[in-house]
Amino acid sequence: QVQLVESGGGLVQAGGSLRLSCAASGSIASINAMGWYRQAPGKQRELVARIFSGSVTNYAGSVKGRFTISRDNGKNTVFLQMNSLKPEDTAVYYCNTFPPRDPWGQGTQVTVSS
Repeated sequence: QVQLVESGGGLVQAGGSLRLSCAASGSIASINAMGWYRQAPGKQRELVARIFSGSVTNYAGSVKGRFTISRDNGKNTVFLQMNSLKPEDTAVYYCNTFPPRDPWGQGTQVTVSS
């Protein structure tokens, strides 16, 4: 079973950028779709972006035009470039397959200050 480890979170001011990475313990080349999810305090976890094996991408409306998901199958890594960050982007960010499966990783905290 592939283990996923997220990194790259931190504290940033509104308007800033962060790049999240998701390192897999095994090959992701055979996984059709990978996704980034987030969970804000008191809210349900939501899908932020997903990328299919053919590099087709989809985004939640709230991040479209600001976030970019990409994958490097050779390095077994999925990325999320986040630009023009807003306070409402504050959450713990997770990567997982799409649809997601257990177990989830620990995630990486993103905090955007106003």
